[in-house]
Amino acid sequence: MYDIIIRNGKIFDGTGNPWTKLDIAIKDGRIVNMGKFENESATTEIEAEGLAVSPGFIDTHVHSDLLCTKPDVHKIKVLQGVTTELLGQDGISVAPVSEKTKPLWQKQLEGLNGTIGDWEWNTIEEYLTFLENSQLLGNVAYLVPHGAVRTLTMGFEGRESTKDEMIRMRELVEEGMRQGAYGVSTGLIYPPNSYSNKEELIEICKGAAKYDGCFVVHIRNESTTLLDSLEEVIDVARQTGVRLHISHFKSVGLKNSYKYEIALQKMDLARSEGIEVTFDQYPYTAASTVFHSILPPWVHAGGTEEMLTRLKDPESREKIKSDFLNKTDYENPIYSCGWENIIISATGTEKNKSYEGKTIVEISNILNKDPADTAMDLLLEEEGNATMVLHWGRELDIVKAMKSPWYIVGSDGIFGGKPHPRLYGSFPRVLRRYVRELEIISLSEAIHSMTGKAAQLLRLKDRGLLHKGYYADIVIFDPEKIEDKATFEDPLQEPIGINYVIVNGQLTVKNGAVVSKGIGKVLKY
Repeated sequence: MYDIIIRNGKIFDGTGNPWTKLDIAIKDGRIVNMGKFENESATTEIEAEGLAVSPGFIDTHVHSDLLCTKPDVHKIKVLQGVTTELLGQDGISVAPVSEKTKPLWQKQLEGLNGTIGDWEWNTIEEYLTFLENSQLLGNVAYLVPHGAVRTLTMGFEGRESTKDEMIRMRELVEEGMRQGAYGVSTGLIYPPNSYSNKEELIEICKGAAKYDGCFVVHIRNESTTLLDSLEEVIDVARQTGVRLHISHFKSVGLKNSYKYEIALQKMDLARSEGIEVTFDQYPYTAASTVFHSILPPWVHAGGTEEMLTRLKDPESREKIKSDFLNKTDYENPIYSCGWENIIISATGTEKNKSYEGKTIVEISNILNKDPADTAMDLLLEEEGNATMVLHWGRELDIVKAMKSPWYIVGSDGIFGGKPHPRLYGSFPRVLRRYVRELEIISLSEAIHSMTGKAAQLLRLKDRGLLHKGYYADIVIFDPEKIEDKATFEDPLQEPIGINYVIVNGQLTVKNGAVVSKGIGKVLKY
């Protein structure tokens, strides 16, 4: 007898092939047979007539590094069909650390990753063991964060590294790969990664490439110097052989929208040259990240405490204001998008909770302050612990992204406060708006971009497809009813139309409710 049989569904196997009508038999966590099982039985029988049966969705950009251990908070991921997440993004994550760098990272990451109390680990191996001993609803994989190995090597110093320091960083990346990481990540708008040059990126990528890992990167600038920033990391891949994955690929600011098509062509040319490049994108024309990322890079040197000291200094504040208005040599959202398109999504203190969901212009009008002063005062009051939503562009670019063969779905979801709706809605939104309503891509193409493509990026050998012998990570949904309900005004609404989610062969979601304590696994490369 099988554990689960899924009968009469339309099977989308994750390869992009058209659906086929088969039954799926599951036992001991894996798909053990696919065919027609009229005379077979199972402990749990699922009738899937009229429903799509897909591999579990793989989210290639998340910030669940800590809160994946809190099922009551993290459950929204499995509720939208996500069964595997890639942690360690943007070069800023929770391991490796030392007793010296740990408190600095705990302070810097609180707004992004939340908090679960003291960190019980230093190394990546210890962190992954901590996750293995936690209650995970879904599976997780990890990237070595550039910023973490940089601070272990040279602290939060705001300067370029020496050759010896670069070599030490590469050695730490190699150590992380041996401990189970799938590659290395960086976010070149975030300190201390933003202080690195291309030579440093090449060196750390050598460490990932040695173990056939990937390079997942938030490029240095997604607006004024988008094309040069993309070329920088393409050349890193060219020189190291690492496979390149661009995070949340977009063109920030309407004045820069024309660059998007050119950037996509650059990726096509890189692929024709033999460079393996892919990208992910969420289906919204707004971003979300830590609020302190609006500040010029020099403000961040030394870490959060040094940043706050500069925000208190009148002379530094005037320089920051000038940079907001005039500087284009860093990712400057004020220059590209304006204060009216920056919304506070979460604050750490109760005092400023009333500002969640309001733009900086709206808050400035309430306080009768200049927007720049409002922003800097808010960062001071929150000690840097706040996140924002940034409205950056146009839906036309999302459509162009989805039509690219290199496109993968990634949510970049951030928990807390009044979050970006992508946390609750990314995958159902693609299937509702861009497949069913606008018919931009077919259902099989969308599922391929949520499953098989991501598995190929990570070189997953037994997940991401519905094949015999593979782990039974499966989503069963109604293509005519699946819908994201989360909005910018009310982002904490769960999606509908997802009937079942199975993780590692265990029924985890049934009719919109979590029915399992979770048997998610920590995946190691």
